[in-house]
Amino acid sequence: MTVRNLFLLPGDGIGPEAMAEVRKIIAYLNEAKGTGFVLDEGLVGGVAYDAHGSAVSEEDMAKALAADAVLFGAVGGPKWDAVPYEVRPEAGLLRLRKDLKLFANLRPAICYPALAAASSLKPELVEGLDILIVRELTGGVYFGEPKEIIDLGNGQKRGIDTQVYDTYEIERIAGVAFELARTRQNRVCSMEKRNVMKSGVLWNQVVTETHKAKYSDVQLEHMLADAGGMQLVRQPKQFDVIVTDNLFGDMLSDVAAMLTGSLGMLPSASLGAPDAKTGKRKALYEPVHGSAPDIAGKGIANPIAMIASFAMCLRYSFNLVTEADNLEKAIANVLDKGIRTGDIMAEGCKQVGTVEMGEAILAEFKAISA
Repeated sequence: MTVRNLFLLPGDGIGPEAMAEVRKIIAYLNEAKGTGFVLDEGLVGGVAYDAHGSAVSEEDMAKALAADAVLFGAVGGPKWDAVPYEVRPEAGLLRLRKDLKLFANLRPAICYPALAAASSLKPELVEGLDILIVRELTGGVYFGEPKEIIDLGNGQKRGIDTQVYDTYEIERIAGVAFELARTRQNRVCSMEKRNVMKSGVLWNQVVTETHKAKYSDVQLEHMLADAGGMQLVRQPKQFDVIVTDNLFGDMLSDVAAMLTGSLGMLPSASLGAPDAKTGKRKALYEPVHGSAPDIAGKGIANPIAMIASFAMCLRYSFNLVTEADNLEKAIANVLDKGIRTGDIMAEGCKQVGTVEMGEAILAEFKAISA
C-alpha cells in the first residue's frame, strides 16, 4: 500500500478546530479508499513559543522537511504581541516557507454560486468566478537586500527595501503558471510595473521568453499590476491564471479573495521545485484566513478554507484528482443546501457551527464518493 506522510501544524486560534474536521475526512479516506495517509502533528506559532520559546522547533522543522506535504492552520494572536520579533508566531510560517524552499504560492479565488450575493460586487460579476493567482513567494522586495532603516541625523531616517529578481526566479514561477493554465482555460495574465520598475521590465521580458520557448500553446497577456487590480473589481471573470511577483501577488490575491464574499472561505498552496530524482515537490497548504482569536474555542469557526486546502493537497501533492474534485463538489453542494456558518450566514439559511459544517461536508463527500 502507498504510504502518504502528512504533517499537521494546526497552530493557534481556530486552527486546531478547523484541522479537526480535516482529520475526519482523512480517516474516512484511509478507511474507505485505502489512501494510506500517515499523520504526525507538531506545534507552530504562539503555541510553539509557549512550549519551547520559538515559533517552530528544530524537531518539527525536520518533520516538515521529511513529510510528503504539510497542512498548516493559522498562527498569531494578541497573547503574543509583545514577544521578540524573531520568535513572533508568524516567524514559524516564514521559516517553513524558507526552509522548504516554497517559491510558488497558489491562491484560488472561487465564488460558489450559492454565495454570489455575499460579494461586494454585483452577483452577475462574480457568480462562477474561478481565478488562480500564482504568486512568487521567496524573492522580490520582501527578501531583497539591503533592507534597513538608516539614521541620517537631524531627526531624519531612511527606510530601504530592495526589489530584486533574477532570471531563474521569474522563469520557474512563470513555468508553474503556464503548466497550471494548461489544466484550466489555458490563459495566463502576467502582471508587473514595467513602466516604472526595472524589475518589472525584466519580469515582462523573461515571462515573454519563457512563453515563446516552452508554452506558446497557452494564451499570454501582460497587464500593469495597478490596472490589474482595477480590472479585478471591474470584470474579474476575464482572468484565468494571474502570475505576479511577491509584493503585487500579496495585494492582488487579497483583492481577489474579497470578490468571493469571505476571506475565510479560501485555501492556498505553497509549492517548491520538483525533486530531481523523485519529481515530488515540497508543499505546504493553508487557509487564507487568520487565527481569529476572538472566536477561538467557541465552535463557530468556518472550516471550509481548511478543508479546501486539504483538497488542494490531494490534487497537487498526491495526485488524488478524483478525491479532490469530489471534496470540492461536496463543499459546493453543502452551500447549495443553505448550510452556513455565522460568517457567511444569509436569510433563509441554516446556521451551524464548526463541527456541524465539517460533518455536513463529510457526509456529502461520502455520498459523492460512494
